[in-house]
Amino acid sequence: MLPAKDGDVRHQPSQNSMMANPRKMDPIIPYFADVPCDKNGQRMWWAFLASSMVTFFGGLFIILLWRTVRYLWTVCCHCSTKKKDVQRVSSVEKKDITVVSEVGWMTSVKDWAGVMISAQTLTGRVLVVLVFILSIGALVIYFIDSSSPIESCPHFDKEFTLQIDMAFNIFFLLYFGLRFIAANDKLWFWLEVNSVVDFFTVPPVFVSVYLNRSWLGLRFLRALRLIQFSEILQFLNILKTSNSIKLVNLCSIFISTWLTAAGFIHLVENSGDPWENFQNFQQMSYWECVYLLMVTMSTVGYGDVYAKTTLGRLFMVFFILGGLAMFASYVPEIIELIGNRKKYGGSYSAVNGRKHIVVCGHITLESVSNFLKDFLHKDRDDVNVEIVFLHNISPNLELEALFKRHFTQVEFYQGSVLNPHDLARVKIESADACLILANKYCADPDAEDASNIMRVISIKNYHPKIRIITQMLQYHNKAHLLNIPSWNWKEGDDAICLAELKLGFIAQSCLAQGLSTMLANLFSMRSYIKIEEDTWQKYYLEGVANEMYTEYLSSAFVGLSFPMVCELCYVKLKLLLIAIEYKSDQRESSTLINPGNHVKMQEGTLGFFIASDAKEVKRALYYCKACHDDISDPKRIKKCGCKRHKTAGSRRTRLACCFGCGEAEHGCSCMSRSTRSNMETPPCALPLSPTSVSDKSATLRTSKSNYNGYIKATMDVPAVQQSALSPKKKQRNGGMRTSPNCSPKTIRLLSMSRHEPVLIPSHDQMETMDDSVKRYDSTGMFHWCPSRDIEKVTLTRSEAAMTVLSGHVVVCIFGDVKSAVVGLRNLVMPLRASNFHYHELKHIVFVGSLEYLKREWETLHNFPKVSILPGTPLSRADLRAVNINLCDMCVILSANQTNIDDASLQDKECILASLNIKSMQFDDSIGLLQANSQGFTPPGMDRSSPENSPVHGLERQTSISTGANIPIITELVNDANVQFLDQDDDDDPDTELYLTQPFACGTAFAVSVLDSLMSATYFNDNILTLIRTLVTGGATPELEGLLAEENALRGGYSDTHTLANRDRCRVAQLALYDGPFAQLGEGGCYGDLFCKALKTYNMLCFGIYRLRDAHLSAPSQCTKRYVITNPPYEFELVPTDLIFCLMQFDHNAAQCRSTLSHSSHSSSKKSSSVHSISTKHTKSREPRDKPNRKYINTQNWRNKGSTHCLGILEMYRMKTGKKPDSLSFFSPKCTVDELKGHRYENTHTLTHTHTHTHMHMHGTHGIDAFSPKRVACLRFCF
Repeated sequence: MLPAKDGDVRHQPSQNSMMANPRKMDPIIPYFADVPCDKNGQRMWWAFLASSMVTFFGGLFIILLWRTVRYLWTVCCHCSTKKKDVQRVSSVEKKDITVVSEVGWMTSVKDWAGVMISAQTLTGRVLVVLVFILSIGALVIYFIDSSSPIESCPHFDKEFTLQIDMAFNIFFLLYFGLRFIAANDKLWFWLEVNSVVDFFTVPPVFVSVYLNRSWLGLRFLRALRLIQFSEILQFLNILKTSNSIKLVNLCSIFISTWLTAAGFIHLVENSGDPWENFQNFQQMSYWECVYLLMVTMSTVGYGDVYAKTTLGRLFMVFFILGGLAMFASYVPEIIELIGNRKKYGGSYSAVNGRKHIVVCGHITLESVSNFLKDFLHKDRDDVNVEIVFLHNISPNLELEALFKRHFTQVEFYQGSVLNPHDLARVKIESADACLILANKYCADPDAEDASNIMRVISIKNYHPKIRIITQMLQYHNKAHLLNIPSWNWKEGDDAICLAELKLGFIAQSCLAQGLSTMLANLFSMRSYIKIEEDTWQKYYLEGVANEMYTEYLSSAFVGLSFPMVCELCYVKLKLLLIAIEYKSDQRESSTLINPGNHVKMQEGTLGFFIASDAKEVKRALYYCKACHDDISDPKRIKKCGCKRHKTAGSRRTRLACCFGCGEAEHGCSCMSRSTRSNMETPPCALPLSPTSVSDKSATLRTSKSNYNGYIKATMDVPAVQQSALSPKKKQRNGGMRTSPNCSPKTIRLLSMSRHEPVLIPSHDQMETMDDSVKRYDSTGMFHWCPSRDIEKVTLTRSEAAMTVLSGHVVVCIFGDVKSAVVGLRNLVMPLRASNFHYHELKHIVFVGSLEYLKREWETLHNFPKVSILPGTPLSRADLRAVNINLCDMCVILSANQTNIDDASLQDKECILASLNIKSMQFDDSIGLLQANSQGFTPPGMDRSSPENSPVHGLERQTSISTGANIPIITELVNDANVQFLDQDDDDDPDTELYLTQPFACGTAFAVSVLDSLMSATYFNDNILTLIRTLVTGGATPELEGLLAEENALRGGYSDTHTLANRDRCRVAQLALYDGPFAQLGEGGCYGDLFCKALKTYNMLCFGIYRLRDAHLSAPSQCTKRYVITNPPYEFELVPTDLIFCLMQFDHNAAQCRSTLSHSSHSSSKKSSSVHSISTKHTKSREPRDKPNRKYINTQNWRNKGSTHCLGILEMYRMKTGKKPDSLSFFSPKCTVDELKGHRYENTHTLTHTHTHTHMHMHGTHGIDAFSPKRVACLRFCF
């Protein structure tokens, strides 16, 4: 036998086998000539294994021996203490010193060791992580050495891997000592897995240095350290969720077991069986063993690799049992955890230079699509904002497809804003804002609001300075937001209350029908749809393309009054300016809607414009008088390079001349020729009486800043210029806008130049300031009355039938005891705004369940002129009892928001009520209204009267003969149900709501149109202030604070401050049928009307309410109207048009107790309005002072409900049995006392009218003896 080669201590094969296959042995047996090994080929594996066994069992023996000795010592000491009770005290005192000192020393060392290895301290965490990393390093060294023979003779000085492994194991030994010292139970510590790993890996390294031998041995046990991988990641705060911890645990246990078992197979297969003298070994690499165990665990067993040794096969038998069980349980669970891992569970990565917002709350396909459609609309400027949606439910396929279509600007993450970890994932601290969407269709609105409030609390708690815009369903829940310390509306936090705005929109429609549609379209981003055919849709869609924008005004406007700037923007820039953000002397900002001439433009004034896109609004910023004066095309107005601040001052005087007075400058290029011809009128030559001159020295009006921009407009308007009109139109066009019964001195005072603002306190205001009656709430924004019990305002059907109601508002409400309250206060408050005089307030009658209305009454008992008829809106008897055919508006609401599977059934009650009313027929019993003679028409309605009011109405029709002509607005929950409201339209069921006929006509309203306010408020928080000012009637933070405290309005005594709050503009409708603008209604241009109304009456026109078939050449019986928003200058008017306008508060409307009412116009039948009384009849007022004359003073006929002169006509019919006709239906012999007596005989209720404080006719304040001469006013009452 040949001698063994140096470095190979393996059993040498025979000489024959070596000679037969010499090349085969060369790579198997390495040759180390410089290492002296055992010449006999003796293997030393047992020495390495013995070192580990001795260490483990030796230490275990010592621990058990120590425990036994300590136990015996304790037992012995316990027995001796019982026998020596007398000596125990002294001995204990002496031993306590040493015990305390020893325990203290041991405890301090133990605590020090515990701190060193504890992950609760930075040192402990660093040490734990370092041990784990070094363990993985030692395992990697094992993988490298596994390619070498199991036992070899390397030299320690030259073997780099052996030196590194030695250093690692020295560190492990020190760490083992620290763990041993810190362990409370040494026995359990000795049996821990990590301790066993150290026993079989650390001692063999020192033996290898001593013997100059290396044995691969059990170093594969270092793979068991992978079990601690999840703990290490938790120490580093990487793993935070239970699923991630569980997943890492399963994977680490599976992999460590797999690698450890592969290492054992590699050892026994490459060594052979000891009892076979290691002859049955086979050469296998470590990775082949890994492959063998995987196919074994998975029960595949290809058979290409298998164990040959007895030890290997025996191990495989037991491993199959455990490995198969582990594979069958761990692998499916790992796959499930990976599969269930949130697809959208990552973190948002912010992009430099790009903002992002977080949208959360009610995330559905409908809410997200509506939000994105408006937020990313092309009419906005380039929106460089990324939208991050956060929701705890993963999106469905449709919503996921929507996100993918907008993947460049939209990201979705699964999580909850109530979890701070999820807020950190979406980088809420760097977000520009957080928007919270509400579920508008939930069954429990209060619970939904509570959820959103909790979201606000969570977000504000995480980052107090984040701007939050949230939707709220109920108005009373807004008060809870004020309890959040970091909630600050001054920093941009806003709460969009859907109930407040929805009912506010509907309330404004009661004053000006169709306004809800116009406002909804203005605050929504709509694309222009071009229609070539001459249909009503063409003009409607042209207006729909307009939206509300804000832009700073150019310095060229500084110093000009608001009407001047407004006219210049409309004529020159083709922009409609409706409001500005004004800074007072105290530098407080307020939003002023159509202010008067006293408001001058300042540098950096922010304007609110109506335009088709944001690029057009830039004209107001770029406009320069020096550069753009000669430009006729507004599209050519671009940013110029001149220094406008130098030329603005010199040009301002000329510009003021062009727009300040009636004499326009002939050379002004900013107006068209037709405009100049209409404006070139001679100066006013109306002389001022001494009285008017003295009144001119009244206190100048000042604007006060408050939250909603309450307009402090002046009542100074110029005389109407009529030199260019025909004599007939001069007479018909009449004079200025005044109160119907103003005195001559008042009219002369109003004829002064509009550049001289004066304060004209009304008689009503002066009386209010003098008395101690609380007529308004403490803020002065709303009419107020002492609280009343609901029984006092509840009418029976018979009482309602006897109370002849007219010009009122009927609110049909569906609800019961279990229904959620809708907040009817938000509907009533705009109708009780203090910028209406008391006689102008429309009576409100609620028809519905009394049990439901009792729940709402707590918030309604302080509003005047409110009645309740218990019943159902589906009952025609109830509807006839409240004279629904004579109402100004019928509102249909539903509080029954129950979860119904079929979306079409959500609005079944409202649809049935609407169809029920439209199918009703009424008896036309008032024949005298059909008369249209000059003698019958009162002077206020006389088309030839020279003193007609600019805010004018159509003649009221006889009576409603069919319910189809009753003005109705119906609230819908589901937009698709709008198709059921009109049976004569051809709207497709898939048509968007704003394109349907009922919505365009203002007869349907859905809360979904308010979704656009979220994005509109984000881009400009002043938008929400503007819309709340327009629709709520004057809700302020002060008022919201009071309502949060008391949940009811508080009455207050009137003073100059509260009465000044009444002076704010309101929305009205201007009729072209008669009055000073009648000539423009016959083919005139809308732009001429706009300029004339603005210059003459300080009224700002912004839309048209036109008959649907007005464009047809043939006459049509259809009374439906539709909305046209911001028509162009050249738009042709027709006589039946109603113009939406912002009119100023009329200080003189209540100065005379005989004032007639101004009410909004109905699209189908009538409109009562303010009419001027000719000054030539002032002398006829003398008879009212005669003491022997008897007058009917309706103020003395008060009873609950509303009144109307129909009661007088009905009493005449009942008394005489004849139908009144012509002008002589009342005999002069019919005295007031006789009529009163007949009233009580027939128990027919005749109460004072809310539209007439006194009846007035040609200067008289009453109708004496009902003479035919004065009965004409009855026709106007209708």
